[in-house]
Amino acid sequence: MFTFIARRVVSALGTLLLSSVLVFLAVQALPGDVATQVLGKDATPSAVAALREKLSLDQPAWERYTEWVKGAVHGDFGASLVSGKAVGGEVGQYLGNSLLIALVTVLFAVTGSLVLGIVAGLYRDRWPDHLISTVSLVGMSVPEFVVATVLVLAFSVALPLFPAVVLYGPGATTGQLLPAVWLPAASLAIVMAAYIVRMARTSVIDVMASEYVTTARLKGLSSWRVVTRHALPSALLPTLHVIALNVAWLIGGVAVVENVFNYPGIGKLMLSSVQNRDLPVIQAIALISAVVYVLCNLAADLGAMALNPKLRTRGGRAR
Repeated sequence: MFTFIARRVVSALGTLLLSSVLVFLAVQALPGDVATQVLGKDATPSAVAALREKLSLDQPAWERYTEWVKGAVHGDFGASLVSGKAVGGEVGQYLGNSLLIALVTVLFAVTGSLVLGIVAGLYRDRWPDHLISTVSLVGMSVPEFVVATVLVLAFSVALPLFPAVVLYGPGATTGQLLPAVWLPAASLAIVMAAYIVRMARTSVIDVMASEYVTTARLKGLSSWRVVTRHALPSALLPTLHVIALNVAWLIGGVAVVENVFNYPGIGKLMLSSVQNRDLPVIQAIALISAVVYVLCNLAADLGAMALNPKLRTRGGRAR
């Protein structure tokens, strides 16, 4: 078990290191000169040169990368080129607002999708399966911004139950943001749940047709015991990785949905930073996205180890 965990942690750290290299190179490869774009076309050459020196743009790329990684390890991502504030504090403020949406989304999407997927698998080719499969297929086919727009028309215009846009800034309290969280979370949950439902359904169908489930039934075990003790742990194994990928996807999905609702979260900050060419903020958000992706996959691997005893033995591998 220790070897399995150590191998996964080392792999996660390697992935994160590679991601930091790719993030840095991608941001540095953006066309145009950052100093010129920040100061404007009318800036004097001396002012541009001074800003380039301040941003260390006159140093080799590998030196800038080394300094950036050293600072990132200690939570120092530099200062924003637009606001002049510390990137870590500014990103943290917006990230905290996005986590409010993410927690609500994950809570409802994962719980609801697992229940629906299991029901669809157990009632294969019957009306619950047909209904759930049809709804999930629609959810997979419709982009999140379309879902968000429909929800605004339904629950902010036709039935004014929730606010259509957020009028508060990034410093808003949880109480101020809470009424505006539900529609963005519902938009993301609908799209996210659709993929988990499909995988959970397929896994349940495969497991229920396996030999050990048939053997359990022949031993006279009740249907509830067969499902909960023998089928569900194995059916959840492939579903865990789909859940992990969808939770990591929230970073990108949030960017679109937050702009629809004018929500002061990390997605809105990312788009505004790209428009303003605020490289330190872009790099920090991209690295945070990579960290979320790596942590989600690591959590899925550890969850698979908890559900599958074979992975807790020497040399065991996930299916």
